Amino acid sequence: AQSRVKSSTITFSAAISACEKCGEWEMALMLFRIMVQTKVEPNGITFNSTISTCEKGGEWQKALHLFFEMAQCKVDASTITCNAAISACNKSGAWEKALQLLGSMERNKTDLDMITLNTALSACESSGNHCQALQFLVVVAQRLSALRLPATRVDL
Repeated sequence: AQSRVKSSTITFSAAISACEKCGEWEMALMLFRIMVQTKVEPNGITFNSTISTCEKGGEWQKALHLFFEMAQCKVDASTITCNAAISACNKSGAWEKALQLLGSMERNKTDLDMITLNTALSACESSGNHCQALQFLVVVAQRLSALRLPATRVDL
């Protein structure tokens, strides 16, 4: 029975990933809901694909709902998951939510990567709050120093 569940999770995740590539966020959400209703447990990959599909479809509220649903399913949010949720919020003009997610990543000790930093910087820029953007640039510089990555790798 255990291998059957894993196989089903893999199958659903692959189908949702295909929806992401085709821009079919509604189909991806439908597959995700069917998965949950039929007691097939979603994993991190399933959530990542579904959230990314919503992000690409401009459905930031649905992406955020899925992001918070992860905790209910006892699935940890990875850096990739957080980046997709932050990007979904930022692209839709919900920069405050994007920055809240960034704060939760830091509180939860989720690793930040260059995508996280670039997306959060973009959210600061979108806010029109130049002081906040400048403060965030300081954080970016500190992160780069800690990661020992060349500053040229940050796309400002």
